[in-house]
Amino acid sequence: MIATKLNTFAGLSLILDRVSEQRDAIDWVTAKAGSPHARYLLLDAAGDAFLHREEEALRWLDADERQRLLAHASWSLLGIADDQPHFMLVLDEHEDIAALEHAFNARRVGLREAGLRLAAEEAGLFAYAKGLAHWQRETRFCARCGAPLQMVSSGHRAQCTNPDCGRLHFPRTDAAIIVIVEYQGACLLGRQAGWPPGRYSTLAGFVEPGEALEDAVRREVAEEAGVLVGEVHYHSSQPWPMPASLMVGFTATALSPTIRLRDGELEDARWFTPQQIIDSLADGSLKPPTPLSVSYRLLSHWLQQRAGLDLDALVAR
Repeated sequence: MIATKLNTFAGLSLILDRVSEQRDAIDWVTAKAGSPHARYLLLDAAGDAFLHREEEALRWLDADERQRLLAHASWSLLGIADDQPHFMLVLDEHEDIAALEHAFNARRVGLREAGLRLAAEEAGLFAYAKGLAHWQRETRFCARCGAPLQMVSSGHRAQCTNPDCGRLHFPRTDAAIIVIVEYQGACLLGRQAGWPPGRYSTLAGFVEPGEALEDAVRREVAEEAGVLVGEVHYHSSQPWPMPASLMVGFTATALSPTIRLRDGELEDARWFTPQQIIDSLADGSLKPPTPLSVSYRLLSHWLQQRAGLDLDALVAR
């Protein structure tokens, strides 16, 4: 099953060549870093990005600005887009953020907000940089011997500094499934207790060791809602670096409509027909997942396929 629209943060390969084969070519990377065409995406220690103060766009730094004001900041290669080298700069917690905002006429924004406001390619680059920066920040010591790690491969590998170990550590992504389950013309949505009133979403959960993605779908739906699932089909995926996940979206068919909340993850779960979704959105008793999420795309796709309905239009009423 093919998604008709790219998920937020997805599609980065359409504009960016990550040039992974060049990451260890120190002279090549250094030359690109000093090029007048280089661009630097600036992140603070918490992983927020800098935007133009008056525009909904990332405030990229050029090589001269980086050298004059942030020569001490660590950088990592992101890739090449439109023949321009793209890098990430990460500030430490001691940096004078207010002074930098003033110097660059910029403001900071988190990834969730940026995903709703930035152009797709910039949101994707921000997500890529944030995920890489989080891994670098969290990966400081060797998991084998405990020695300090040193970043190599232009920020994409971490090598143990113990000469008797030397183990390489690679960025990790935690796979999670998210699924819209159908039974005889209705879809299964659930809510957690801490969500805003009326908020319902598709079910999701992390993949466990030794588990196929389809099996993770069946297990999570059974654990959370007590619903047994038969057929499972891939829909689309979404990088979710908050902090380090990949959301893999599916559609699935239930074997029966029986709901039994099992593991305490959900406060409520219920079946919604398209008409019930229309009515509940209209009277305010249902709030859909945020448009940022693949959950929204799954629900949108299901409504379009089953009833010819446009979720965006329904929400905007």
